[in-house]
Amino acid sequence: MGAHFPGREFSSRYLLHIAFQIVGVALVAVTLPLLIELFVLTFASLFYRDPDVAGDQDSPPFRLAVIVPAHNEEMLVERCVRSLRTSDEGSAAIFVIAHNCADRTALEAEGAGARVLVLDDPNQTGKGCALRYGFSTAMAEDYDGVLVIDSDSVVTPNLLKTVSLRFGAGARALQCRYGVHNPTASDRTRLMSLALQAFNIVRPRGRAQLGFSTGIFGNGFGLCRDLVERFSFGADSVVEDLEYHLTLVRAGERVEFVDSASVFGEMPSGDQGAATQRSRWEGGRLRMAREAVPQLLRDVLRGRARLLEPLLDLAALPLALEVVALVIVLCLPVAWLRAYAIVGVAIVAFHVLMALRYAPDARGGAKVLLAIPRYIAWKVTMLPRTWRASRVNAAWERTQRDIPL
Repeated sequence: MGAHFPGREFSSRYLLHIAFQIVGVALVAVTLPLLIELFVLTFASLFYRDPDVAGDQDSPPFRLAVIVPAHNEEMLVERCVRSLRTSDEGSAAIFVIAHNCADRTALEAEGAGARVLVLDDPNQTGKGCALRYGFSTAMAEDYDGVLVIDSDSVVTPNLLKTVSLRFGAGARALQCRYGVHNPTASDRTRLMSLALQAFNIVRPRGRAQLGFSTGIFGNGFGLCRDLVERFSFGADSVVEDLEYHLTLVRAGERVEFVDSASVFGEMPSGDQGAATQRSRWEGGRLRMAREAVPQLLRDVLRGRARLLEPLLDLAALPLALEVVALVIVLCLPVAWLRAYAIVGVAIVAFHVLMALRYAPDARGGAKVLLAIPRYIAWKVTMLPRTWRASRVNAAWERTQRDIPL
């Protein structure tokens, strides 16, 4: 029989315990920012009420330019323009930027009643270039502010009036509710709708209630003339909206939330379109996190406490990966780590349940929860593509559209 060495067995167990502790602490560090965000913002969102803004009858109407960037969107741009015209009360101008189009986008937009600005330049690619071109035109024609609406979107009938009133009441930047136009197209679009209800409604309501800047989500956001002239909109980033928002908040500006008016975008239901969109969004956020988190951290340490929330937001994991990390922590044989994971899962569940309150179909929203495990697994398989999309020189890639019947 072999000799038994109790000291060696104790040493191995001790080293394994230390290894579990190290792994657990690392996972706590990467999951804690989002848990703080979710708990604080979700709780605060319960108390938010959109301000009731009345127009000043003696003030001239706010001259709003609606900027619609469009790249080969002949199937959807007419619907977008007609939706905006239904929402318009006569004081807004609708500019469609036909950007490097090889189809009938310009003709369809013009036929629907928009003013078309053609931008044909193969050296200028990406949404940011189209927005800068539209912004410069609006400023040259003395508009008071701009509102960005994606060409695959429709808006609620009150949107343009509500935006103009909020600007007239003193808002300098704002973000409207942004949801999914085709939530029942597939399980994937139902999950995307739930994700946007969490990311674009629950969290902005919480930020607005606490006095933080709402954020800019790329669709349904507006800027007053002063901001457009002071801060040039980035044309080189695949997440130009996030980059621009960080520029604004570091300059002391605040984006207000418009909860009473919505824009709804068409989301891809197929695997290829969804993969392109998600890798572009999350890869871009990952790149911005690498670049901006150290800078924001230095700002917070120097006493700029209001930048703590943007720092936590940018440092946070995507929600699906947060769940994966918490499950790993839950499996570690360390009592305090398991307790942390249980609390973390409870916070995530609280956040998701609050997001379900805004589902257009509560029964369908509840059913889609069953598809979450498969969605999380898909997000894990997307990690290599997301990492490639986070490179500085990553090219903008158009999302494959579904054509509504």
